[in-house]
Amino acid sequence: MPATMYGIKNCDTIKKARNWLDNERVPYSFHDYKVSGIDEATLRGWVDEHGWETILNRSGTTFRALPEGDRAHIDADKAIMLMITSPSMIKRPILAVGDKTVIGFKASIYEAATEGVKA
Repeated sequence: MPATMYGIKNCDTIKKARNWLDNERVPYSFHDYKVSGIDEATLRGWVDEHGWETILNRSGTTFRALPEGDRAHIDADKAIMLMITSPSMIKRPILAVGDKTVIGFKASIYEAATEGVKA
């Protein structure tokens, strides 16, 4: 079962994670938010698994550029709406392997998550 990486092609962390997957011969597909967007069901699944606080990238420039009213009183539904509207606000990368997802990139975590998936 190949993995799916979600993110934005020109992100430096995405580049590092993709290089790691390529070097480790882990088969994966890449889902670019800028090209394909993201659907609510997928986002809701990630939020259910990890919490919206983990999935929403509040330190990025897109989030910080929002008006104060949009940044205030965030809950899961508001976070999902913000991320659907501006996928740049989704933490990246997100690697889906089977029914689990990994948020961010750390080689040791990817090693454990992709065990048994390598080509």
